[in-house]
Amino acid sequence: AMCLGIPGRILDVAGGEPRMARVEFGGIVKEVCLAFTPEAQVGEYVIVHVGFAISRLNEEEAGKVFAYLKEMSDLSELEAPS
Repeated sequence: AMCLGIPGRILDVAGGEPRMARVEFGGIVKEVCLAFTPEAQVGEYVIVHVGFAISRLNEEEAGKVFAYLKEMSDLSELEAPS
C-alpha cells in the first residue's frame, strides 16, 4: 500500500528540540514533529507522514493536493457498493 503524506497548516510552534507544532488538517488538529522541516513557520503548509512534517509546500500546492484527495474520495464513493 502507498503511504500518503497529508498536507496540513501549522497553527503554532513550540520551542525545544526537536520543535513540535500543532498542525490542522481540515478541522482536526494534531501534534507534529518538525525535526525534518526546521525552517517551517506558523501559517505555512507542510506534508505530514506518521507524525513528522516531511516537507513544506505553498498554499497553491496544498490546494492542488486537497483537490486531488477530494477527487480520490469522490471516486472511491462511486466504487462503493450501494
